[in-house]
Amino acid sequence: MEKQAENIIILITTSSFHEAERLAKTLVERRFVACGNIVREVHSIFWWKDSLETEQEALLILKSKMSLFSEIVAAVQSLHSYDVPEIIALPIIAGSEAYLDWLTKETQPSPT
Repeated sequence: MEKQAENIIILITTSSFHEAERLAKTLVERRFVACGNIVREVHSIFWWKDSLETEQEALLILKSKMSLFSEIVAAVQSLHSYDVPEIIALPIIAGSEAYLDWLTKETQPSPT
């Protein structure tokens, strides 16, 4: 159960598929996340600066560990086009042992 408590899903909306892809590649290359999935189009409705907005966005779904979350947030904030990007984490409460082992392995620093 320890592994499961540490593992998280991170959701990030982006302005486009290309921005989501760039963020995912950067985070995977840095081994902050094991995997990134991109949903090409989501229709978002939200308040921004006292105005009701609707936008077509892409949704980035990342798999990682809670211990890396602050590094992920810092990286996303420095690379994202939004002033206030959505960066939220949800716990993975269960998963196949093989997948969770893979997630742990792929979020280890690369040997130099």
